[in-house]
Amino acid sequence: MDRDDDFVEFVSGTWARLYRMAYLLAAEDRTTAEDLVQTAMEKAYARWPKVRRMDHPEAYVRKIMVNTAISRWRRPGRGRESLHSTVPELPFPSVDAEAVDHALVWPLVCALPDRQRAVVVLRYYEDLTATETAEVLGCSVGTVKSQAHDAMRALRRGLGVAQLGEVLDR
Repeated sequence: MDRDDDFVEFVSGTWARLYRMAYLLAAEDRTTAEDLVQTAMEKAYARWPKVRRMDHPEAYVRKIMVNTAISRWRRPGRGRESLHSTVPELPFPSVDAEAVDHALVWPLVCALPDRQRAVVVLRYYEDLTATETAEVLGCSVGTVKSQAHDAMRALRRGLGVAQLGEVLDR
């Protein structure tokens, strides 16, 4: 198998998972999510002979994607996220609908500060450990834990307000 065929196979096998993660990192902005995955794939392709010999090439591409997202967040003058009242149909399977009311949770996740949102996506959606999340984000485990704690507190507070609103609307 030549280099291009091997890379095409890799992209085919990982695109959906990487896009799902990028979609969440990008606060449900499909265009930004596609850009994140495409940029990560371009960078991986440039180093493909080395990347394909790695134990976990997908983890390497995921790290490229997170670093690209963080770089975008740091750009001066970048716009803030916008909240949406509905969750769009996702091009991938979602978590158990009985466990989470997406219409309440995702707008709250999107409203989190960038770093907290990245921690939530990596820890609770991608199911990485605190250590793995710290490696991907280039920070300490303590920072991951504090960001996760603050994010969960904000989500609980937001869900409490949302559920109170539902009770009052009845």
